[in-house]
Amino acid sequence: MIPAAFDYIRAHSPDEAFSHLQQHGGDARVLAGGQSLIPAMRFRLARPAVLVDINGLADLGRLELGRTALAIGAIARDSAIERAPWIGETRWSLLHDVSRVVADPVVRQMGTVVGSLCHNDPSGDWTAVALAARAAVVVRGRQGTRTVPIDDFLVDSFTTAVGEGEMALAVHFPVPGDRTAGSYQKVERKVGDFATAAAAVQVTLDGKGAIKEAGIALSAAGPCAVRVTEAEQALVGQKPTADVIRAAADAASKRSEPQADLRGSVEYKKNLAGVLVARGLRQALARLGVQA
Repeated sequence: MIPAAFDYIRAHSPDEAFSHLQQHGGDARVLAGGQSLIPAMRFRLARPAVLVDINGLADLGRLELGRTALAIGAIARDSAIERAPWIGETRWSLLHDVSRVVADPVVRQMGTVVGSLCHNDPSGDWTAVALAARAAVVVRGRQGTRTVPIDDFLVDSFTTAVGEGEMALAVHFPVPGDRTAGSYQKVERKVGDFATAAAAVQVTLDGKGAIKEAGIALSAAGPCAVRVTEAEQALVGQKPTADVIRAAADAASKRSEPQADLRGSVEYKKNLAGVLVARGLRQALARLGVQA
């Protein structure tokens, strides 16, 4: 199939892009990587009357690592994260993991992190990672620019806090502490397929070896990615033992609300969510030199 007819506008500045979005409202969509939008248009699942192409806006393609946050611009590609010089540091291991398993290498050359978050596919990779890392999205609207915590940004399946005529400019990931490591675990039928189940894990240890902070999130576990607060609570303040990990994994299994499909039954996917959380916690801790 081919897309329905639409008008194409190539923006030359963020102000121009925003102006077009304001003018056309709900009839307009932003074109960044297009790896989700274009297929949806081909199958007539999305029928925007206007596409506003922001690929020429170089400032929105930046990765800026500051003292407190990593800012990823709206057209920064997945592959840019994969090649970033700091990505090999232990504290960025969660982003290191996900940057290598989003779809496939061809898609990662054009796909964008912000675009993935805005698409908010229930089986997406970046949404779970953003939850575990406590990211926030910068959104520009009529009233100016606001920063939306990821928990508030992800509203429902394919729905976010970006309103009509608004545009997401960047996502900010807090800079992890020195004793922080993460892991992204994903099961898929083949490379590039949607996740059967996936788990994002990030932990920070205090000076005595106890878990000071924890982020646990699941993908392919409901209408959109979900933070497992019960698992986080089971971890914080505890020494990382097998029993503590098992408690977090059990909480993840109970919190998971997948749908049965050709990839597996509900029971299988719920069990898999717990297995992946446990596996992710053990890998994250091993990266910090802790065996549990």
